[in-house]
Amino acid sequence: MPQTVDNPIQSELRELVREQLRLLLSDRNFEGVKTLLMPVQPVDIAEAIEALPQPMRLGAFRLLPKARAITVYEYLATDAQQSLIEEFRDQEILEIVNGMSPDDRASLFDELPPALVRQIVTQLTPEERQATAQLLGYRPETAGRLMTPEYIALSDQLTVAQAAEEIRQLARDREVSYYIYIVDERGQLSGVASLRDLLLADPQHALSTVMDRDVIYVQTETDQEAVARTIQRYDLVAAPVVDGDLILVGVVTVDDAIDVLQEEATEDIYNMGAVNAEGDSYFQANMTAVTRKRVPWLFVLLITNALTILVMSHFEEVLEEVVALAFFTPLLIDAGGNVGAQSSTVVIRGLSTDELKNRKPIWVILRESLAGSILGLLLGLAVIVLVFVFIGHVEIGLTVGISLLFIAVLAATTGAGLPFVFHAMGFDPALMSSPFITTVVDILGIFIYLSTAKLLLGL
Repeated sequence: MPQTVDNPIQSELRELVREQLRLLLSDRNFEGVKTLLMPVQPVDIAEAIEALPQPMRLGAFRLLPKARAITVYEYLATDAQQSLIEEFRDQEILEIVNGMSPDDRASLFDELPPALVRQIVTQLTPEERQATAQLLGYRPETAGRLMTPEYIALSDQLTVAQAAEEIRQLARDREVSYYIYIVDERGQLSGVASLRDLLLADPQHALSTVMDRDVIYVQTETDQEAVARTIQRYDLVAAPVVDGDLILVGVVTVDDAIDVLQEEATEDIYNMGAVNAEGDSYFQANMTAVTRKRVPWLFVLLITNALTILVMSHFEEVLEEVVALAFFTPLLIDAGGNVGAQSSTVVIRGLSTDELKNRKPIWVILRESLAGSILGLLLGLAVIVLVFVFIGHVEIGLTVGISLLFIAVLAATTGAGLPFVFHAMGFDPALMSSPFITTVVDILGIFIYLSTAKLLLGL
């Protein structure tokens, strides 16, 4: 599918299209809508339709030519797809769904109510029903569910000339036609050739002499994020998918890989904020769902941070003796949380991108601990100077500065170490690390601070 490159001019044009579309539909100028949308890219049309009020969406969509409407529908967000399909007539549903690529259709069916899916599936053409059933038979978020069965596979017994003739007959009905996959008599993947390879080859040569036998492939049960990383790592336009017997069953395209990487990055960001990212898009969910996503970890943090109160109550006499110590508690907690968040972010990102695959965890943790000590030293010195200038109490300044040094080291070590621990236990580091880092740094940070004060101030 064509992609747009974002720049200020194009952003302004898209905004203009959205406003013009709304005005033309309000005036019921349907011919004007057709003229307006004629030169616009499908992805931009989808964005414009999504921005319309709910009652206008169906009217705008029905003004699109059939072939273009199918392409635009595939670009729409899930909530827009659902709202439209609920308003379509039965024939409109069949035309749209039958025309969609099998992988996009399977993704749509994942989001629709089961009763509606059953109703639609029974009315699909036998070929499309079989293709859809094949994809839905694989586990969600795997290569099998993500792949498209619309590719070109040719026998390794053909000549280049015969292959070219086959391609001419098949290419119009295939989503992937820039790679030609070569299979043996059992359907096992033998090699791959690009259209360029075939154009430059002698027409009389056997296809097996032209193909590249060193094929990068994934299996049907491979996790979709691993598939996307494979495509990214080897600069592929598409990756073939094979079953347990190495029989070619589908292809994952680079546009689907980009979508997966975006989804996974969004999920990691949500998880690092202790927001449950499962299910619908966060901003498409209602307030009940939003609350349900966020409240579990907030309760966990509320309960665990109650331990901070217990720690402070243990040092009640110290705080009563030097009340000024309480002033710096938020500073120390925030500084420790920020250092821990920085360390956990770089480690979690390194784990998700496999950048740390060849690094020993102890090396990473020690490196972050060293960074934490340097940061703590710099921040501690700055705090000592500020306390001396504004309060004039050297002992308190030293207490806060030394505590900040130790807290920064603790935070950096915790932030780097916990992602490895949770990753080894099979948990998502992004989901588990952030709340635990906050809790550990808060509790131990307060303990370190008040213990240091008790020691240095002789309390």
